[in-house]
Amino acid sequence: METVIGIDIGTQSTKAVVIDRQGRILAEHGQGYRVDTPRPLWAEQWPNVWWEAVLNCIRACLEASEVDPRGVKGLCVSSLYGGSGIPVDAEIQPVHPCLIWMDRRAEAQVQWVKEHIDLTRLGSVTGNGVDSYYGFTKMMWLKAERPEIWKRTRYLLPPNSYINYRLSGEIAIDHSSAGNIGGVYDLAARDWSTEMLEALGLEQDKMPSRLVDSGATVGGLLPALADELGLPAGIPVIAGGVDAAMATLAAGATRPGNHVAMIGTSMCWGVINQHVDADQGLISMPHVLNGDRDLYTFGGALTAGASVSWFVDTLCGEDRAAAGEHGSVYDRLEPPARELPPGADGLLFLPYLMGERSPVWDARASACFIGLSLYHRRPHLYRAVLEGVTFALRHNMEAGSQQGEVLDPYLVVVGGATRSNLWMQIIADVTQLPVYTYREDVEAALGAGLLAGQAVDLLDISATNRHGNLDERATPDPQAAARYDELFALYCQLYPTLKPIMHRLSDAGAMTAH
Repeated sequence: METVIGIDIGTQSTKAVVIDRQGRILAEHGQGYRVDTPRPLWAEQWPNVWWEAVLNCIRACLEASEVDPRGVKGLCVSSLYGGSGIPVDAEIQPVHPCLIWMDRRAEAQVQWVKEHIDLTRLGSVTGNGVDSYYGFTKMMWLKAERPEIWKRTRYLLPPNSYINYRLSGEIAIDHSSAGNIGGVYDLAARDWSTEMLEALGLEQDKMPSRLVDSGATVGGLLPALADELGLPAGIPVIAGGVDAAMATLAAGATRPGNHVAMIGTSMCWGVINQHVDADQGLISMPHVLNGDRDLYTFGGALTAGASVSWFVDTLCGEDRAAAGEHGSVYDRLEPPARELPPGADGLLFLPYLMGERSPVWDARASACFIGLSLYHRRPHLYRAVLEGVTFALRHNMEAGSQQGEVLDPYLVVVGGATRSNLWMQIIADVTQLPVYTYREDVEAALGAGLLAGQAVDLLDISATNRHGNLDERATPDPQAAARYDELFALYCQLYPTLKPIMHRLSDAGAMTAH
């Protein structure tokens, strides 16, 4: 049986899947690991952790009874947003950990950019803004703070580019990963921006010169590695791309107007479009499908499901104890929360538990409940948390709609949040769109597999925008939607009103810590 392998290197685990020409998953395997956080706000990883996980996941998948290793026709790697990329020397050996997307150490570089670079020009060239999230600010930090590392660095490789090199011996970077660096990539030209690289003081020769589409073949699987794994030598290694775009592809986003919300630990809402406005505060890059034409624009909340987990871990010990070892605390929280009216009887939650990304871009933003009274109980707070994260979703969706793209009249939601019927109804009411979810697990590894399948003519992604079974989970209730419109307006006023206090508290906390 002919198959392909899709691999996703995530922040906390790597996963591989084997799929057939119908897109069915025949085998899957995951391996977990940890992020290194040597200092507050730092987050880095050594790439060998990813490489070992990739090999182990491939081996485990190939051992499945339904999989014939000789029938594998190609493979593709999706990866977390690698921020700075992996600094490698002339022998392509890593010389420093990769500063990944959640690393926030480059705040001084952000300030320098704001003071010395024309941000309007930056936005018009790159389609992106400036924040310590972006890889170009992390690169600037490496140059300023680790000059000896910078001097030894030949290339800065995104995680999937590095793994592709280990698989094929070829160096290339896909356009989605290049665009996600921000700052140094010309979104219209689909090439490095010499103008911006020079303005930022970054050397262009450290950026791989070979830029390819996500569906392009980087090279063939090395013979020695093929023998070790039991795969055919020379099968295509497909470039791949950034995991958020890959997961959106897996959820069926193949044409402009398709949009998907992924809600797990964090939240990411993304839409396929063909033009961007950097002033709206979202992140843009070429899409992993039809990347010469289509863009993937997304925004996200840092703590979505993490807000729910924080609430349960911090305030629901009694419910957890009552649920017992085999029960679920959510089974106790959801029924009473479902009986409450929209707005949880006058309670709002701002879900900025680790600062916030788009569209506010403020590392010093903080979370709050407002409207709290003696009347409120845990179900009120639980519902308010779900509503607050959903308001953050709508905040990003409205920023996206300002770019003029006509969105599909429904919303596909994937991720752990889909287990909650209450949350799906809240999302429908707040966004005023019908909500659909997949019966299958739809993840970035599947997106990588689909891209590999199309690259080797095993399947056609564009034939349908559904790669599984979609179910309608919730439709908007007009009365609830009207109430949420009022509450969303108040939600949008909270951050600008509280921002000065948030910053003073953040500064005071930093002074106390030192």
